[in-house]
Amino acid sequence: MTKHNGSGNAGLSHPVPVAHVPPKGMTVKIEANEKERALLAANHELLSVDSFTADFLITRWKKDGIKLRGHIEAQIVQACVATLEPINATISEEVDTVFVPENSRLARIRLDESGEMLIDAEGPDMPETFEGDRIDIGAVAEEFFELAIDPYPRKAEAEYVEIIEDDEDEAASDIKPDSPFAGLAKLRDKN
Repeated sequence: MTKHNGSGNAGLSHPVPVAHVPPKGMTVKIEANEKERALLAANHELLSVDSFTADFLITRWKKDGIKLRGHIEAQIVQACVATLEPINATISEEVDTVFVPENSRLARIRLDESGEMLIDAEGPDMPETFEGDRIDIGAVAEEFFELAIDPYPRKAEAEYVEIIEDDEDEAASDIKPDSPFAGLAKLRDKN
């Protein structure tokens, strides 16, 4: 579980006091400046982050909790995994998460009678925790931003080229090169 009270080497840091959130909630907008966008690009191995905005509504949740809802928009440039050419991409990510103070009973991991952790795959996520009276919503925005980045960006016209090494061994050449087990068969035959 990540604690969101502002610290570390994040590209974005925007601590917000949450001790006295109004009954109707409060809105917060983050627009990353040039330095923050450069840090985001460096932290997430991007060529550049051309724009980054996040709009959030912070409301009370249960007794001591905080609900954070909003949307992140960003324009980024990544390197194609096949050609290393720049690729422009748009990040558009919804955020809907709950935070509770770190000492809250709602933050405790539930265990069954044998001591195994109980996880309901269909149920809601466990709340995140925070210390004190602040939540770093910049760090939260950066986490959701990271999850939305394509880990293997590829230009549409980039083609996959399979490289097949010539093998002097006749037995290995009888195996079809498109078989997923061809490489293993070559190794077996050499031994």
